[in-house]
Amino acid sequence: MTRGGREKDRTTTERRCIVTGEVGGTAGLIRFVVGPEGVVVPDVAGKLPGRGIWVTARREALATAVKKNLFSRAARQQVTLPPTLVEDVERRLLAQLSERLSLARKAGLAVAGREKVLDWLVKGDAVLLLQASDGSAREKSRLRPPPGEGTHFEVLTASELGLSFGREHVIHAALAAGGLTDLVREDALRLSGVRELDGGIPAGKVRQTK
Repeated sequence: MTRGGREKDRTTTERRCIVTGEVGGTAGLIRFVVGPEGVVVPDVAGKLPGRGIWVTARREALATAVKKNLFSRAARQQVTLPPTLVEDVERRLLAQLSERLSLARKAGLAVAGREKVLDWLVKGDAVLLLQASDGSAREKSRLRPPPGEGTHFEVLTASELGLSFGREHVIHAALAAGGLTDLVREDALRLSGVRELDGGIPAGKVRQTK
């Protein structure tokens, strides 16, 4: 956070991926740090102390970093990689996305259910549409996402999406503009890449709805 209490602009801060060598905004990367015992730890929130090691938020890139032990090279020391490192990244991203989505709901920035979501979309209040990855394709197609980039994600299952709304299942959810919504979008983007949905999403790039 900045001194003014606002989140740092993670889209303009640039870091280099240890796998691809590409430089991009941290919103499209996963940060890792080396713990006191030399164990590599995912830092999806970007808050842990220590020198950051950055990997593009795609499962293929993470797997390459593990297979070639690029973390040791980046850290300039021998490090230990947990055997479930890639799965740990996915699990932490999912938990963070769920928590932020729940906070957005409590702040009045998120609604769930077809009728409420449709109402927000028609009124132009919604800037982000989330739909369950395992929901009916026909049902989901009846709702048109907001225009622009990064406005539509199908990265969570109905049960995962439901957890943030205190329900067993949720197929449709919408978010209004706000700081929490920006963070939800960032997490959804990175989780899409790690889960390789629709082939994954390159860092810094999102789907565009016309």
